[in-house]
Amino acid sequence: MPEIRVPGLLTLGGLLAGLAVGALFKGSAPLRDILILAEPLGDLWLRALKMTILPLVAGLLFTGIVETAAAAKAGALARRTLGLIVGVLAASACLGGLLMPLLLRLFPAPALDLAGHGEAPESDLPGLGDFLGSLVPSNVLGAAAEDAMLPVIVFIALFALASTRLAEEPRRQLALLFEGLAGAMIVVIGWVLKFAPLGVFALGLSLAARTGAAAIGTLGHYILLVAALGAVFLLTAYPLAVLVGRCHLGTFARAVLPAQVVAVSTQSSLASLPAMLAAARALRVPATAAEFALPLAVTLFRATGPAMNVGVAVYAAQLAGHELSASAIAAGVLVAFVTTFGTVSLPGTVSFIASTGPIAAAMGAPLWPLGILVAVEMLPDIMRTLGNVTMDVAVTTAVAGEERDDGDAAPDAPTMH
Repeated sequence: MPEIRVPGLLTLGGLLAGLAVGALFKGSAPLRDILILAEPLGDLWLRALKMTILPLVAGLLFTGIVETAAAAKAGALARRTLGLIVGVLAASACLGGLLMPLLLRLFPAPALDLAGHGEAPESDLPGLGDFLGSLVPSNVLGAAAEDAMLPVIVFIALFALASTRLAEEPRRQLALLFEGLAGAMIVVIGWVLKFAPLGVFALGLSLAARTGAAAIGTLGHYILLVAALGAVFLLTAYPLAVLVGRCHLGTFARAVLPAQVVAVSTQSSLASLPAMLAAARALRVPATAAEFALPLAVTLFRATGPAMNVGVAVYAAQLAGHELSASAIAAGVLVAFVTTFGTVSLPGTVSFIASTGPIAAAMGAPLWPLGILVAVEMLPDIMRTLGNVTMDVAVTTAVAGEERDDGDAAPDAPTMH
């Protein structure tokens, strides 16, 4: 995938500047004049972001599923590792769908007056029958044109799985086509994100002009709740290591601590890999298991992604005043689980857009809050990396516990495509 540079600090600065100016000059005549330009500018930038979501998800999801299927062919250890990864990701998505609504009830977001801001929320809440019927599109192109994200994702996932049954040459050509699609869209979204400081300044200015300083408190509340959601999921790594990996709690906690320190300081799972391998050695994980499972986990696995991404989408819906039904949250949970296989290798900000956008769209929620929340993603991203690294080591320990029973040899490295 092509490398892109995201101006993270400038984007955060642009948001803070927009919020400060909007709050300080709320209701003034000069601010109303500025908003005549700022509101269309923010909307234009947000539309440019939304434009990239569907083709980006199509390319990434197809590529991710094909690579996961290829990895599963590498042997029994690979299948056990992938099976555990799939189970953890499913649990992560469900946790996000259950816990974030509960957190919002226990700790409600500050009330904001958003009348006339962004997209009007839908009033109809689909029932279970409508949700099940929406899973399979009668016309996938029509579903894509209507931004019906869930049926499009189901179609792409089935298409990717079907491609793995083709002969080698057409399978390889399809994989290259979707890999190229994903790469090109990452370049496009990189261009859009270069203007993120200006875009989030305009969005933040427009928001604070309506809500005043309450918008700043809402962002702080958002960061705390999403980080708390990630922390809860991080804690589940410890019983996984103890119960499945048959490791003492204190031993696991001491062994994984250096890798956690590296994760916090670098915000990179890949940079934490040497420390994770050292943790596996300290836990007496067989080298065959550690040297296969950990690189595979870093490549295919972001454990906190589904939980925190669903949490972001639920919070965004709450921020926009959009009521979510149980079926809407279920749709978001399903999309969060499926799309996580395609976004592992992306930078944090790009991954945020590629992951949370489809979830919010599947829920039927407005997408404009994501254009603001992306500016503060670097802060919850610390918890994301910390949770991912901890769970990577826990999963490897659990796989090793099973391998001690089976005595399987290490598989060959998986062949992609």
